[in-house]
Amino acid sequence: MDGSDAAWPADVEFVEYVRARQHTLLRAAYLVCGDVHLAEDLLQGALVKLARQWERVRDEAPDGYVRRILYRDAVSSWRKRRREVLGIEPAWVEPIDTWESEEVERRVDVLRALDALTPRQRATIVLRYFEDRSERDTAEILGCSVGTVKSQTHDALVRLRAAMPRVDLETGGAR
Repeated sequence: MDGSDAAWPADVEFVEYVRARQHTLLRAAYLVCGDVHLAEDLLQGALVKLARQWERVRDEAPDGYVRRILYRDAVSSWRKRRREVLGIEPAWVEPIDTWESEEVERRVDVLRALDALTPRQRATIVLRYFEDRSERDTAEILGCSVGTVKSQTHDALVRLRAAMPRVDLETGGAR
């Protein structure tokens, strides 16, 4: 470069990628960990790791790479510390006053039920049902076998059904 303030093309591509994907990735991080601040930290760490490898992965699958980092770091962080639940901070955009009271109750029930899952179960449920990933993709992202994904998903759904008897997990609606 000529010493001007112009960014390298890879830097511009990375910034464009982050701007386009950050909200979706933050929401996924929140669903996995249940804490807005921790989700922001997880996403920031994942994006730093992605930036270091940007030249290598930018033309392949940066989404897959950053999500793999995000989910693995989330599961690892749970292993390293004891969880403290300080409260529920929703990470959705709509103002609360536009929600129906039944919808608010359902969202709170879902957040509490997700919070009761193990880290691996929660990550599996988010990947399989929020991101609509296959069992194989989920296994690859989490670094485990397809059989582990199946058993974690089954166990998590049993726990969710017990924790949310009023919610139909197949449709997301009330029973």
